Amino acid sequence: MKKSLIILSVLMSLISLNSYAQCGGTTAKTTSTSTSTSGGIGIIIYSNDVETVYNALRLAVYSITSGDTVKIFLLGKGVELDTLVKKNSDIRMQVGLFTNVGGEILGCGTCLKSRNITSPQVCKMSSMSDLYDLIKKSKIVLTF
Repeated sequence: MKKSLIILSVLMSLISLNSYAQCGGTTAKTTSTSTSTSGGIGIIIYSNDVETVYNALRLAVYSITSGDTVKIFLLGKGVELDTLVKKNSDIRMQVGLFTNVGGEILGCGTCLKSRNITSPQVCKMSSMSDLYDLIKKSKIVLTF
């Protein structure tokens, strides 16, 4: 009976240590070797679909007002956000909310140039290097 209790105690300890380690904890034998990132959320928008863009912006606004750092990168058709802002008041409102609370919107310079958008109103002209940095530094990356 005493032996069974000891075995049960050891098993429970091992299970709890395993659960702790899987949730990001460290044990005395395990150390974290991953590099630290600045965290935050990176959102890549590559769609010009009004509903998709609107929902991505809503999430961005919610996330930033909940205390996260959020950057949006427009890629491909996503750089057409400038046009969508002019045509859709809901999207215009979400962009305004996002930028007013400190959100940053970057746009692929090559994609903008291919659409003859030389002076974007909504985003900052950026590059693949900026997209790479967003991906590397973000804790979470979402695409829409």
